[in-house]
Amino acid sequence: MKDQQYLDLVKKVTLYLDNELNEAAERELLNEIKSNPSYLQILSQEQAFREFIKSRIHRRKPSPALVQSIKDKINIKPGIE
Repeated sequence: MKDQQYLDLVKKVTLYLDNELNEAAERELLNEIKSNPSYLQILSQEQAFREFIKSRIHRRKPSPALVQSIKDKINIKPGIE
């Protein structure tokens, strides 16, 4: 597969997994995947990677002080400091 073609496919797959494709583009991508087993492999890899991140990577919760600091900065009126 050509590099640009591969990058375009990965971009489409990412948009698909993020539910960002319109209905026609989604159907087109699914038809491409059905007709080409290597495309299916790319979709499977992307799905597996996302699942790995969700299940294995744990995010630390921000400290209450950081949360309060952000809230305080949001509440500051423009031009008043």
